[in-house]
Amino acid sequence: MVTASTEQLRELLAPVRYVLWDLDGPICRLFAGRPANEVARDLVREIERLGPDGLLTEEERLCPDPQGVLLAVYFRHPEAGLISHLEKRLTEQELAAVPRAWPTPYADPLIMTWWALGARFAITTNNSARAAAAYTESRRLTACFSHIYGRTEDLARMKPDPHCLSRALESLDAHPSQALMLGDAGTDYQAAQALGIPFLGYARNQRKLDLLVTAGVDRSHIVRSLDEVLIVLRRR
Repeated sequence: MVTASTEQLRELLAPVRYVLWDLDGPICRLFAGRPANEVARDLVREIERLGPDGLLTEEERLCPDPQGVLLAVYFRHPEAGLISHLEKRLTEQELAAVPRAWPTPYADPLIMTWWALGARFAITTNNSARAAAAYTESRRLTACFSHIYGRTEDLARMKPDPHCLSRALESLDAHPSQALMLGDAGTDYQAAQALGIPFLGYARNQRKLDLLVTAGVDRSHIVRSLDEVLIVLRRR
């Protein structure tokens, strides 16, 4: 499948001074040590224990994405106490996953190289900000990511809502035209589009590539490996 060429990447990256990173995907595979579907099942058990009967459909009970399970409850039964408990439960699972998370290939050298070239970063994630901070600390990247914006109990502010991206731009004093959102999901792209932020998609496999294309991302703004970005930066 055709994705970004070196010249297209060079043009996209040339004006970038600020990079907004999604966590799970471009920086690491957070649930590499414990599959995300196991975490989703844990949330389902909590919902069935604490929530009203029939709160989830059969399809939602089998959802492999814990954030999808959490959002299903939020939009159907946004009772503050239950949502707060489930969000905290998911945060605990994310924190527990950090020691076994896998760094995305080339992510660490890309982060350090881009930072050394003067770019400034924020993490804008639907995961917990605490988990993001714990992961960057584990990789000795804390200095690069002093701005981290993640999920709160107000789940309506999760991407594709651009709230966390807007906060990041404000904290960095960055204009959207000088920024870049680096994400691996359609929700990342939609949030960036809402604020006029250029987008670069990371697709580690064919499924991710298909999802990004379906969301509307141009193939010329998708890479299959972060090494492609690193090569362009090192040639500056």
